[in-house]
Amino acid sequence: MTETRTLFAPASGFGRAAVAVIRLSGPAARDVLIALCGALPSPRRLSLRTLRDPADGTELDRALVAWLPGPNTYSGEDMAELHLHGGPAVRMGVLTALARMPGCHAAGPGAFTRRAVLNGRMDLAEAEAVADLIDAETEGQRRQALRQLDGALSRQVAAWRAEAIDCLAGAEAALDFADEGDVDEAGLDAALFSRAEALRDQIAAVLRDGRRGERLRDGFTVVLAGEPNAGKSTLLNALSRREVAIVSDTPGTTRDALEVRLDLAGLPVLLVDTAGLRETAEAVEAEGIRRTRARIETADLVLALVPPGGAEPDLAGAPVPILTVQTKADLLAGFQDRRPDGHLRVSARTGYGLDILVDTIQVHAETGLGQGDALITRARHRAALEACLAHLDRLHAGAAGPPELVAEDLRLAVRALGEVAGHVGVEDVLDRLFAGFCIGK
Repeated sequence: MTETRTLFAPASGFGRAAVAVIRLSGPAARDVLIALCGALPSPRRLSLRTLRDPADGTELDRALVAWLPGPNTYSGEDMAELHLHGGPAVRMGVLTALARMPGCHAAGPGAFTRRAVLNGRMDLAEAEAVADLIDAETEGQRRQALRQLDGALSRQVAAWRAEAIDCLAGAEAALDFADEGDVDEAGLDAALFSRAEALRDQIAAVLRDGRRGERLRDGFTVVLAGEPNAGKSTLLNALSRREVAIVSDTPGTTRDALEVRLDLAGLPVLLVDTAGLRETAEAVEAEGIRRTRARIETADLVLALVPPGGAEPDLAGAPVPILTVQTKADLLAGFQDRRPDGHLRVSARTGYGLDILVDTIQVHAETGLGQGDALITRARHRAALEACLAHLDRLHAGAAGPPELVAEDLRLAVRALGEVAGHVGVEDVLDRLFAGFCIGK
């Protein structure tokens, strides 16, 4: 379906700036640019032009403009960019003039990237990488997003899908064209099952990645746990270097989880301060403790904080690594000369031991997140690959039964792989089928 609307939107931030960029995409981009500039500039070159309101000829700005004829553009359509002076009045004047022009519509969120997907300039996985790149807060997240934008996942899934389509083509040929002399009647033989099993093993290996990609996107979660007044909030403030949590000697001050994002050597770390663990009859505090237990269950690392004379929190059965940290070390006489008995010892007030604690958290994060080489970075990718694996598992277990069900499981596996990049259909199967066998003679 061909888009008839021409979209426009600011492509730079709002507020006062040196330059403000407005992007246009669609069939009327050429006419809109001529209406604003009076003449079409040379393609793919920034040209200085006086912009005028087509309605009354009012001068809007003297700007650099670029004419980008399709299809070799970001969206795959004719595009234009206006590089304006960055004042709010200039930007608003140009946007108002564009809104009055026939066929022009303000773009919604992601509209240009959506058209890029629809026009085949990128697939769904690459479009998601654009969003991840924009949202990246750390070096690790940036590297992972660029890797996906470069097609790391898309290329691998395309190779898997091509192999699955080959298997399906053989199965379909054996079922539907068995009477043709030049068709291999053994399309459902051991070789086909062997190829399907090898494909299953490859996908299963990628799925056993500890969800590194998703965790790198969301952040390595470190939960601070301990009894009331164990120093959790003080440590959170010290590690984040700002006053995030209220610090008080009154037990039970922290009722809900407080989160702070940190960048540790390019890795995203989410620190979570939680309610103190103790028995209580107070309803609000009890709910806070329940939420603390829930956050511990889903954490990547738990810091079990133990103050002088305090007890280590009961975290038995928690399915995550636990690092014991002795807090308030400055309250211990000669603490700098004493060995920590295998545990980390810190003082948030003096800064003692914080550098060692940060280094230890970083090591855990590097181990948990890897080097940003994960193929799967979103839950949607994982769900599609798990669905594909389920169908291939049926073939491997011999549970598919009749040949027709074998072909159906292969077809569903192909469809699941297609969902990753947004390529879902039967035309690829037909193309591979006719290319491999002389059926139409």
